[in-house]
Parts: sequence; C-alpha cells; structure tokens
Amino acid sequence: MATATETEKITDEQIQREVLEELAWDPRIRPNEIGVVAKDGVVALTGWVDSYTKRGAAEEAAHRVRGVKAVANEIEVRLPGAAERTDADIAAAAIQALRSDVFVPADKVDVTVSKSFVTLRGTVDWQFQKEDAEKAVRRLPGVKGVLNGITVKPATTPSDLKKKIEEALVRSAHTDAARITVEVHGSKVILRGILRSWAQRQEAERTAWSAPGITEVDNRITVAD
Repeated sequence: MATATETEKITDEQIQREVLEELAWDPRIRPNEIGVVAKDGVVALTGWVDSYTKRGAAEEAAHRVRGVKAVANEIEVRLPGAAERTDADIAAAAIQALRSDVFVPADKVDVTVSKSFVTLRGTVDWQFQKEDAEKAVRRLPGVKGVLNGITVKPATTPSDLKKKIEEALVRSAHTDAARITVEVHGSKVILRGILRSWAQRQEAERTAWSAPGITEVDNRITVAD
C-alpha cells in the first residue's frame, strides 16, 4: 500500500519555496542575491554572488531539497574591486594550495588560469584526488569558476581492481562479502547481491570507491532480510 509520502505530488511552487527556505537556512549564502525558478522539478538559479564558494553552496542547497531532479546554476560570480586578482596571482595561489593538500599529487596536476577561471588537467590514481584538487582551488579568493579536466587512471588493470575490491569487502566487518558480486568495466564498478541492511549496502559502495582509478560505482545491491 502506498504511503502518503509516496502518493504526495510535490509541485514546482513547493520546490521553489523550499529551495528559497534552504538558501535562507545556509549561513554561507545571502538568499536575496539569488533567484529561483522551478519547472518540472528542474531548478534554475540566477543572480550574482561575490565568490565561487557561494555559487557552489547555493547549488548544493538546491540539490538538498526534496523533489529537485536537476539544478541549472546560472549564478554569476562578480568580484568586488578589492577581491580582484590577476590570473598570475590566482595561478600561484592554486599551485600552492595543491602542494599544501596532502592528498593531491601536485606534480601530476597542471593549472591554467584565464579571466579568473581555473582549468585543472593531469592524471591521478584516485577519484578523491581529483575531487580534492578542485576543492583546494575553488575556495581561493578571486576564483570565478573551476573546470576539472583531471583524468582518473590507475596503474592497475580491471582484473587487479576486481581482486582488490573483493579482498577489501572480505576484510570489512560491516559487509557480507559472500553475498556480493563485483564487476569492473574500465573505471566503472558494478555491485550486485542481496544484503541485510542499508548500512551494509552503503559500506560496500564506499569500499568500491576506495579502489584506485574508479570513477563510477553502480550499486545494484538490494536489501532484504
């Protein structure tokens, strides 16, 4: 029998109102700077803010709202005069930020800055290194946007990755490895099986993400007693 939550239809008006409320709730954002339009569950954010961090925070806030299917972030970053920095200054700060992050192999990441927009390129072994590199530069003063073109490419083969993930699942006290099958296609992992709890399912996915070179985890594990 369907529950009230399952049968309730969330309207675009509700989504718009709740996104605005979520923006007001987030201390990083000034909601009066941002416009919100919702249509068929797709939210468009407009307006302008004075930092790339605020732009990203607004997008995260919109994604947190129930009923939101996608977010089109059209917010413009306009830096106040005092915050304007030359591309050379931003590039130097970005290089230093990458070197200061212990999880990022800075020697494998190239930085290009044009009109305050940073482009990252290079090759790393883990997805979290790619994500950390972007986090390190996007919060720098003067940055208007980041294009993350870093490639995740491990030194191991798909068969090696499959073995490493299976071994990690066996080591984990929070998963039942015997109930899980692992497939690796390039940098994508597919998990199948039946586990006894949602927590076990999440732990299996976390374990797969920990393997070097993985860029996608398709978790098809079901939960049943």
